[in-house]
Amino acid sequence: MTTSSASDQLIARLDDVLSRIDAAAERAGRDSSEITLLLATKTRTPQEIAVVVDLLRQRNRTIAVGENRAQEIAKHADPLLAGNEVPRHFIGRLQTNKARDVVAFAELIHSVDRGDIADALERRAANASLVRDVLIQVNTSGEESKGGYAPTPEAVGPILERLRASENLRPVGLMTIGANTSDADEVRASLRGLRALRDQARERFGAPELTQLSMGMSGDLEIAVEEGATIVRVGSAIFGARA
Repeated sequence: MTTSSASDQLIARLDDVLSRIDAAAERAGRDSSEITLLLATKTRTPQEIAVVVDLLRQRNRTIAVGENRAQEIAKHADPLLAGNEVPRHFIGRLQTNKARDVVAFAELIHSVDRGDIADALERRAANASLVRDVLIQVNTSGEESKGGYAPTPEAVGPILERLRASENLRPVGLMTIGANTSDADEVRASLRGLRALRDQARERFGAPELTQLSMGMSGDLEIAVEEGATIVRVGSAIFGARA
């Protein structure tokens, strides 16, 4: 494949994703500028990431980059990416022994799914004199393969209060991974449930700072946008299949 044709295919994939987001936002009566397109950059090279970031900036999109493996954080120090002022997120399941690296890298950490992770992140953030935004991960589909708290105010309340009491971690919303099924109604229910839980938590616990809903990936981003996602994660639908 020539460089020109590869570039054309990349642009076509990117514009297709953007049109999907825009159409879903219009159906929901939303402004697509409210939605952050989070580039899932697992296995992608600094050059690949830099090209997509530039294309999205040309299109005036709200963007962030997200890693889900701590061992890939180092690539973001590459001159192509360092200092590009793109917000950095961590989106994967987190091990406590990686908390220091993640706190140093990510402005928003999506995957607080248990108490020991909150403890490790708080300790490392305090040591580095940093404040980091975090999302509480919720298992809205009930699938055993997924981490996260049960989708009830009673389950989420204690960790929310734990985080709100921290001087170094700031809870700003909830995150979920939609149901792993081809049944669109089940997927929608799992994503709608996150929005409902967020709204319940804001009212019950007096937590208006819970504004973010991280949900939706390449396969279900339209449903997520229609159900109120503020952050959608897209990787292969833009970058192409992984090598």
